[in-house]
Amino acid sequence: MAVDYAVIVIYLAGMLAMGWWGMRRARSKSEFLVAGRRLGPVMYSGTMAAIVLGGASTIGGVGLGYQYGLSGAWMVFTIGLGLLALSVFFSARIARLKVYTVSEMLDLRYGGRAGVISGLVMWAYTLMLAVTSTIAYATIFDVLFDMNRTVAIILGGSIVVAYSTLGGMWSITLTDMVQFVVKTIGVLLLLLPVAVVKAGGFGEMKAKLPTTYFDPLGIGGETIFTYVLIYTFGMLIGQDIWQRVFTARGDRTAKWGGTVAGTYCLVYALAGAVIGTAAKVLYPKLGSPDDAFATIVKDELPVGVRGLVLAAALAAVMSTSSGALIACATVANNDIWSRLRGRAGAAERDHDEVRGNRVFILVMGIGVIGTALALNDVVEALTVAYNLLVGGLLVPILGGLLWKRGTVQGALAAVIVGGLAVIGLMAGYGILANEPVYYGLLSSLVAYVAVSLATRPTDATVLANWRERLAGRGTPELVSEPVPAHQ
Repeated sequence: MAVDYAVIVIYLAGMLAMGWWGMRRARSKSEFLVAGRRLGPVMYSGTMAAIVLGGASTIGGVGLGYQYGLSGAWMVFTIGLGLLALSVFFSARIARLKVYTVSEMLDLRYGGRAGVISGLVMWAYTLMLAVTSTIAYATIFDVLFDMNRTVAIILGGSIVVAYSTLGGMWSITLTDMVQFVVKTIGVLLLLLPVAVVKAGGFGEMKAKLPTTYFDPLGIGGETIFTYVLIYTFGMLIGQDIWQRVFTARGDRTAKWGGTVAGTYCLVYALAGAVIGTAAKVLYPKLGSPDDAFATIVKDELPVGVRGLVLAAALAAVMSTSSGALIACATVANNDIWSRLRGRAGAAERDHDEVRGNRVFILVMGIGVIGTALALNDVVEALTVAYNLLVGGLLVPILGGLLWKRGTVQGALAAVIVGGLAVIGLMAGYGILANEPVYYGLLSSLVAYVAVSLATRPTDATVLANWRERLAGRGTPELVSEPVPAHQ
């Protein structure tokens, strides 16, 4: 394993080096939080694909393939569908707004007063997303080095916190591009063909497995529908995803770069399911489906290649973890802390804002590591986060983009009613039940429409400003913001 260890160590050292390099580029708030809104199609596509395809998509996707066959691709497939929908229908308008957070968009659309409450919901979602990604380090480092869970979480989490704190979105963008390349080579180009060949090819796989393993709907219609509600809609409104949209250089980059990334996700989804199906042939009696990825990598890949594929799994976790961490810190600082202090509109020097956001990433990162050490059930934590996100924020966000009659009172009612309904239904039906997100989303929609129609329409001046911003005019960013020489 010495060669494999060397590959992993070089990879981790490279991540820290990218963080140091990114620190030299992040000289303003815009550069630190959204990479100066300058990413071209190649970097935008790669980093967007990297953040949405995390440990759950890689290790979990293979596990679902092991358990259900090709229909196990649906979880990651719906993530790709959500990214495609966001890119084709909404990303250009979102990019033109020139904001930093989802809550800023809600304030701009509805005329204020929605930011803190929506920010709290979004902060809880991004925090739990970062926590669940951080916990995944324990699994990977246990496979790599037989490492204690606590040490693994602290080590993996500290590396992500370090490079994210140093350079913000620039560091994360640079590391995500590396992670995208590593995942593509490790999973698609190496592990996928090796797994199929070792299993005897598709003919042998069909002969040894039940026919349900090759049924596209074998996982169940209700499960697929739930995946669409949680993951497809979640892709449309998550701060971690929007913050990547904000990095696009222009409308075309956001639309077509995101479309490429979404298509890549569909391919990745199918690859994971095929690898899991092959693992079922090779190891029919594993203790847990989630062991399929690590087992097939350890037993079937040659030295060196094995290290690269395990680095790919590590890359998948790190890309999601770092994206969720900077999103969590951005929401905490811009949507909650600044507003509570009454400084939401106060002008600050760029270097002061960079320093403040850097401190928030460090503090949130320490909090994420601490929470990850204390938490046991990752699936339940992530389910709570996505249920709150979709049940509380989907309707007011999409309503604001699509329905001009929506009001701030309707938006607040939707967030509160939907959020409380989800929490209450999870307490009654169970955290992993499907009903909370179904009925929570429905109650949020009813509250939004009813309260919006019962209250005065949004002020014409607010709507006029909103339309100007959607058209790419009236940007709030300072025209005097420095343009670095490297651009």
